[in-house]
Amino acid sequence: MPSSDAHRPARQAVLFDFSGTLFHIERAEAAVRAALGAELTGHAPELERLGAINGSGQPADLPEHLVQVWTDRDLSVAAHRAAYSGSARHAGLTDRQARLLYERGVSPAAWAPYPDTVQVLRRLRAAGVPTAVVSNIGWDPRPVFARWGVAELFDTLVLSYERGVIKPDPRIFELACQALGVTPTDALMVGDNPDADGAAVAIGCRFVLVPSDAARPPDSLLKAVDSILSD
Repeated sequence: MPSSDAHRPARQAVLFDFSGTLFHIERAEAAVRAALGAELTGHAPELERLGAINGSGQPADLPEHLVQVWTDRDLSVAAHRAAYSGSARHAGLTDRQARLLYERGVSPAAWAPYPDTVQVLRRLRAAGVPTAVVSNIGWDPRPVFARWGVAELFDTLVLSYERGVIKPDPRIFELACQALGVTPTDALMVGDNPDADGAAVAIGCRFVLVPSDAARPPDSLLKAVDSILSD
């Protein structure tokens, strides 16, 4: 008599990116105001352009001594601090100002979940769907999760600075699937970067792209995981 296991659906899982997917960082002006004072908020656009604020894109003007540090910023805590603090000093901030601005960017107060983040994570947990955060990051986001009451809703965190591998390297997605005990073909990757997060398809994961804008549709994550929750 065949085992009943043969008739059970495959165990599915969801892998989430962190920044721009589950949580978003405050705007540059708010970061500068909180860290350095209202009188310097007018410099926020230039500081962001030069990569001085956590969450900034590729700096428009990166001095040679920071090129490799910036490339490696998500591989260690030291490199992450050096990259953003170095860019802040290059933008004209003092050592103290650079330190304060950096510390603001990695503080729980600087981050907030998207409107449906908590709901989605709770629904997945209630449905018994294992979840992971798969993030290119050079600092510990656990205090952010704790502040918003979602720390216990993840089964594992696969963080680049802890694992020594960054997206789009497929090994980071393999590590997440292994930790959750699922095959890649039964995993859904949700992220805001089609190149980094979308690389999960190389190992057989499905991929859903969500907008990273803080004002994105408030049900973006719900729609992304609808196929999992509706099974």
